[in-house]
Amino acid sequence: MTPFDILMILALGSFFGTALGLGIGFLARRQKPDWGLMTGKEKTISIALVLFFSAACMAGLAVYELL
Repeated sequence: MTPFDILMILALGSFFGTALGLGIGFLARRQKPDWGLMTGKEKTISIALVLFFSAACMAGLAVYELL
C-alpha cells in the first residue's frame, strides 16, 4: 500500500462519510438551514454522525484496498 492509497482512503472516506452523516441527519430532521439555529444537542448529533460515517467509510475503503 503506497502513501497515495492511504491519502485516497482518508480523502474519499471523509468525503463520503460527511455526505452520509449530513444526509442521514437531514432525513432524521436533525439538520437546520443554519448552524446557529441548531441546539447544542442537534450539533452534537450532527458531528457524531459525520465522525461515525467517516470512520466507517474509511474502514470500508481500507478493507476493499487490502483485499
